[in-house]
Amino acid sequence: MDERADETHIEVDNTPLADDVDSAIDIQLAAYTPSLTSSVVDYPYEHGRRYHAFRGGSYILPNDESEMERLDLNHATLTKVIGDKLYLAPVDGPRLQRVLDIGTGTGIWAIEMGETYPGAEVLGNDLSPIQPMWVPPNVRFEVDDVESPWTHHHPFDFIFCRYMTCCILDWPTLVNRIYNNTKPGGWAEFQDYDLQYYSDDGSLTTEHKTLEWINTLLGAARTLGRDPCPGPRQHQWVKNAGFQNVRHQVFKIPIGPWAKDPKMKDLGMCNLAQTLDGLDGFSLRLFCGVLRWSQEDVHDLLTKVRKELKSMGFHALFNFHVTYGQRPQGWE
Repeated sequence: MDERADETHIEVDNTPLADDVDSAIDIQLAAYTPSLTSSVVDYPYEHGRRYHAFRGGSYILPNDESEMERLDLNHATLTKVIGDKLYLAPVDGPRLQRVLDIGTGTGIWAIEMGETYPGAEVLGNDLSPIQPMWVPPNVRFEVDDVESPWTHHHPFDFIFCRYMTCCILDWPTLVNRIYNNTKPGGWAEFQDYDLQYYSDDGSLTTEHKTLEWINTLLGAARTLGRDPCPGPRQHQWVKNAGFQNVRHQVFKIPIGPWAKDPKMKDLGMCNLAQTLDGLDGFSLRLFCGVLRWSQEDVHDLLTKVRKELKSMGFHALFNFHVTYGQRPQGWE
């Protein structure tokens, strides 16, 4: 089943803006920035940011404390998007035995799954060992590259793959590996972005630096062969791999608190916070390393993007896709 984003446009809050809207937004943003702690590890630095060492260069974003905080904020955003849930697949949670979280990042999803289902063994893997030391006893982490051959000896009841935008060179191969490591009758779920910014009302135009920035970023990621918009294509990859009972849902995510609906306004503010926190990390490796921009030019563009995003002068959004499917019963 394929469910498109609600074709009804998100209604804009037309309440007059304060004279100093930037300061008002900054005050609101402070409430969306969590105070988090993490272990400190020694990694290479580029452009003033820390990056992973294992399979260096295969992941374009930093892994430093600022990025870890943003990842946890992004987790909060994405659980809000799907109704304050960790997943949508109809898995039988209490009967889960083995769960795999691909690209676990800070491990927050795996930890919350382990707390929710203490009878399940939850494994999270990532290129960076940035997960906390103290976790539920049924949760563990390993350093691994999901694009290398998998060596798991036992299949999983549920495999979760979220926010791998700009990370994967060969999506069909990854989805096939996920299928082959899912138990018959088990489920896999994919949650990812289409990072192309747009507006329902035409308020975001080519005159805006924000659109210039995101379009340049998407092009640079594609130059590396890493899809920045995998969400719309995942349902076909899942079907091609052999999964059945495939369902695809699309959610609109506003960038900023411009929506009239209180839940969408809150979601937009949360998304704006993680976007502003991530601008440097999203951009530096792609703009400087791939496009050969100077850091000065990148920071100049990002200063203008920040100002635009906080001004609420346009009603930007992007789409978030969730696809899940079930491996048929019986080995094939």
